[in-house]
Amino acid sequence: MKHGVIADSAARSRRILRTSVVGIGANVLLAAFKAAVGLAANSVAVVLDAVNNLTDALSSVLTIVGVKFAARSPDAKHPFGYGRIEYFSAVTVAALVIAAGAGSLVESVKKIVHPEAPEYGATALTVVAVAVVAKLLLGRWVSAQGRACNSGALEASGADAISDAAISAVTLVGALLVKFAGVNLDGWLGAAISLFILKAGGGMLLEAVGNIMGSRPDAEVSRRIRETIEGVPGVLGAYDLVLHNYGPDSAIGSVHVEIDGSLDAAAIHRLTRSVQIAVLDAFRVFLTVGIYAVDPARRADRDVIAEAAMRHPGVKAVHGVFFDDERATVSFDVLVDFTVRDRAALREAILSDLAGRFQNRAILLNFDTDYSD
Repeated sequence: MKHGVIADSAARSRRILRTSVVGIGANVLLAAFKAAVGLAANSVAVVLDAVNNLTDALSSVLTIVGVKFAARSPDAKHPFGYGRIEYFSAVTVAALVIAAGAGSLVESVKKIVHPEAPEYGATALTVVAVAVVAKLLLGRWVSAQGRACNSGALEASGADAISDAAISAVTLVGALLVKFAGVNLDGWLGAAISLFILKAGGGMLLEAVGNIMGSRPDAEVSRRIRETIEGVPGVLGAYDLVLHNYGPDSAIGSVHVEIDGSLDAAAIHRLTRSVQIAVLDAFRVFLTVGIYAVDPARRADRDVIAEAAMRHPGVKAVHGVFFDDERATVSFDVLVDFTVRDRAALREAILSDLAGRFQNRAILLNFDTDYSD
């Protein structure tokens, strides 16, 4: 989820579809012109540039298919909806891009081994030059639409189009070298373009697989959600935020909030419901809300515990400190980052620092994982 994106799912889908259709039309036209120029000039670099545009068009087609399937309503079989289908469509697109890059690399190597000098006319040079400008403008526009829609597929397509403009610019330079300097780099340029395509496909694949596996939420989104929660009257702090992504515009999660331990059940109910509504309205994220009861009179003791834990490397925060007089315990949570490998040793070190501080109380330490910071 990203703050500030289009919130309505139907509007988001329509915008993605319109942008994809424009992208398909533009890429098919560019591919046709480049293919004609490349074949007429016997230039593998220009032909591969055309193939790259066709791959982009196919990417847009798969984006449309993914959005259509992802828009299906939740049902008994998939109660969290079908939003993750968009990530699988992105994997398919990435695989096709990688396949196209590998195939074009083979053809480029053949041109390097058995070079044939291309012949560029004024028309061919003009078409390639126009393509550079067209792809640059298309890429900037598609990227902007992707950010507005929180569509990773569109943002990737926009970035790819901008990269294609750079590729076409390199192709144009190669054509000018052939025409005016007699230097034939066609096969080498084709190989460079192929490697660029492979790199782009690999990046798309890694991002899509990361989303399927469960990547860390955007840090800015996490920060804004916490600020929203802490802005609810009665909330003293927000911790343990966990977000589960079920598509680009669908997420659920959980959070713990610190509240005054003297509140009764009705007041706690009103407060947690207010937190849920505030986050749902602002981010379209449904949160399950747990509570940490805080005794304001024990602030000094909480500070002692925090200081003992925070002096150890890898400790990011301490929260949820609770003095249970009935059970004679003091419990607290320690947030650690992923550099901490030996939690048992860290536990012993923190407990050793606190030894003797709280007489006749058992100290209960729980480690939290840094899921969203």
